[in-house]
Amino acid sequence: MAIRETNINAEIVFTCSGATLKNTELIAEEHSVVRIISGELKVIQYNKTYVFGKGETLLFPRNQLSTLIKTDKDGLPYRAIVVKLSQDVLRNYYEQKNLNPNLVAKTDNIIPLARSPLLNSFFASMLPYFDLNYQLPEDISQLKIQEAIAILRSIDKQIDNTLSDFSEPHKINLVEFMERNFMFNMPIEKFGYLTGRSLTTFKRDFKKAFNNTPQKWLTEKRLERAYYQLTKEHKKPIDIYYEVGFENLSHFSFAFKKQFGYAPKELIAQREGR
Repeated sequence: MAIRETNINAEIVFTCSGATLKNTELIAEEHSVVRIISGELKVIQYNKTYVFGKGETLLFPRNQLSTLIKTDKDGLPYRAIVVKLSQDVLRNYYEQKNLNPNLVAKTDNIIPLARSPLLNSFFASMLPYFDLNYQLPEDISQLKIQEAIAILRSIDKQIDNTLSDFSEPHKINLVEFMERNFMFNMPIEKFGYLTGRSLTTFKRDFKKAFNNTPQKWLTEKRLERAYYQLTKEHKKPIDIYYEVGFENLSHFSFAFKKQFGYAPKELIAQREGR
């Protein structure tokens, strides 16, 4: 059973699961620093897949699309500490220290962080907070988040390009974005936001670009991807349904049969000559 503990003041989340846990896509509105305590985290983005294990740390930039698959490993449940770096805190940090980084093109990917005694010490200091029977005082919370920012800046000299960028998504090429990110299962409104459009404008531009509705096009693209993985990469339905954008196996099988005329297991039987 999954456990999620949150200290609202500290903007810290402690997650734990007792079995394989598949989350919906991460589309965080704030940057998040994640330390894996035990278990394994697989992060799938449109152009790259990462696997993180015990003791590893990563930064999820805000407004990036990722599919997360969390699993137990070595007899231990998946456990992680997540520290959110809000835009307000980051803005205050850079203003107070009078920092004006010369920004260059920022990455579209998550950022794996090098192992560091500073990170080890920081996350070790966070664990006792979950045993408090009262909220962590806000001034201490702010100090800890500022400490996290300072550590990130000390171990990654390019991190300012991500942390000090406070811009909102601007209007981008809709076709390119959708072709890269169709497998992420999120509300149409979010697709619109990330392409710099209102929902109404997104639907209008989508119809003009694809001559189809967003939901119908997304379903067809996800099923085409699944068909390729089943026939060319010889994968199993249980291994792909979530990664191609379906929340459960039964919905995937139903949609697949509706699209192609036969269920995934029937396709596999044909492939194996059964």
